[in-house]
Amino acid sequence: MTYRTTFGEKLGEGKTKIVYAHPTRRDLVYLVHKDRITAGDGARASELPGKGELACRTTSNVFYVLEQEGIDTHYIGLVEPAVNLVVRCEMVPLEVVMRRVATGSYLKRNPEVSEGQRFDPPLVEFFFKSDELHDPLVDDAEIQRMGLAEPAEIDEMRDTGRRVFLALERAWAGKRVTLVDLKIEFGRGEDGSLMVADVIDNDSWRLWPDGDKNRMLDKQVYRDMPEVTDSALRALLSKYAQVAELTEDFIQED
Repeated sequence: MTYRTTFGEKLGEGKTKIVYAHPTRRDLVYLVHKDRITAGDGARASELPGKGELACRTTSNVFYVLEQEGIDTHYIGLVEPAVNLVVRCEMVPLEVVMRRVATGSYLKRNPEVSEGQRFDPPLVEFFFKSDELHDPLVDDAEIQRMGLAEPAEIDEMRDTGRRVFLALERAWAGKRVTLVDLKIEFGRGEDGSLMVADVIDNDSWRLWPDGDKNRMLDKQVYRDMPEVTDSALRALLSKYAQVAELTEDFIQED
């Protein structure tokens, strides 16, 4: 893909995005969204042409909603179809997961819980980001012992996570879509303050139209594929396009 934007040094690359320095501003970086989808810590991976642009649109729309809610984020703007400009920050190696409905891996860890049980307020869990360790669940004491965050920061991430979830839950409810759960990440700015960072796209949540799991719109469709075929990937891409279009409506309605 050819970009008009001039990138600086390549700072890092993950499974679904690349981070580049800004050529003149040390406090900014570019996030380039890749046409790649993975599952099972990368054990399953596919190229999905067009996914990068859809992920970028969805992320841009979601971060706009969060900014309107007064939630601090690293988002600056969408500069190309698959490129976001964001504030440079030091990422906290934690995934913060908010759950409204019990499903998926939560049930495997808690077999006494029935699928569909609701959490009010949303349940918040922390996972240490490590492919080698398969992103283990960690509690407050372990987070402190690993030196990842202080108690006040843990509380802030938990409280902000719930604010993010509730803001997006309201937006999705307007489309008759249930936001089942949501994964976000945080970064620290130059002054050490926490902000919602990385991306929030269709790989970050579970979405069930009218609360119907059989009509899911998110990455779980890819995880559940018995076999990855071209036709299955095309159907999946259509769901990602539908989600991007629906999040465009969040901005138009605002």
